[in-house]
Amino acid sequence: MASARRPLVAGNWKMNGWQRSAADLAKIIAGARELAARIDIAVCPPATLIADFAARAGGSAIMIGGQDCHAEASGAFTGDISAEMLKDAGAQAVIVGHSERRSIHNETDAQVCAKALAAWRAGLIAIVCIGETRAERVAGHTNTVVRTQMDGSLPDGATAENLVVAYEPVWAIGTGLTPTPADVAEVHGAIRQRLGDRYDAAGQGVRILYGGSVKPSNAAELMHIANVDGALVGGASLKAEEFVAIAGVYR
Repeated sequence: MASARRPLVAGNWKMNGWQRSAADLAKIIAGARELAARIDIAVCPPATLIADFAARAGGSAIMIGGQDCHAEASGAFTGDISAEMLKDAGAQAVIVGHSERRSIHNETDAQVCAKALAAWRAGLIAIVCIGETRAERVAGHTNTVVRTQMDGSLPDGATAENLVVAYEPVWAIGTGLTPTPADVAEVHGAIRQRLGDRYDAAGQGVRILYGGSVKPSNAAELMHIANVDGALVGGASLKAEEFVAIAGVYR
């Protein structure tokens, strides 16, 4: 893990969370206070909670983010939310291209790229997700899939300030399965190489998160692998104690 890159631990709450979940946010804010000098921490709740959470997190070490955005700033897109709306609600980042969006909603790399550009247009950090399926890994296509997704999903002009890449092996999300440390090191190394090839020096500053069944029991091992600059946490981020424990590996 390169010391020049400030770690980021982000929680993706997916379609979970209620007004009463503000109590969980309060626990995360309290638990993260002593970590603020060393790492960045983000919570990405459902859109219904972003404005409230952003207000509650104001002045704390916690950044609030969205889970998706539309490529357009406004228009006749019933049910969609623009990056500008997320910004207006107090968000500072947005996840785009999550495997669930790619698979369930059939999002293409080109659409993910357009959403990342929209995030930048609104002044948000784009957390762009990439990762292979189990079939692709078994077939030995992991590096090809990851590179193809990067080339198609990442816009030109990326910097350490506007882009985060999250590698999520699809077969590990919510399954309790995780790649070996050697597997993670290999893929993250390939991602780092491609970022450098694409963005030159700026690519060396872009953070690469690992996601896929990250929990307190495996966080320390995963977070200290070369080129792993933090985590995108799913289920464990819904439990304040577990999420803070994961972030706490950077104490």
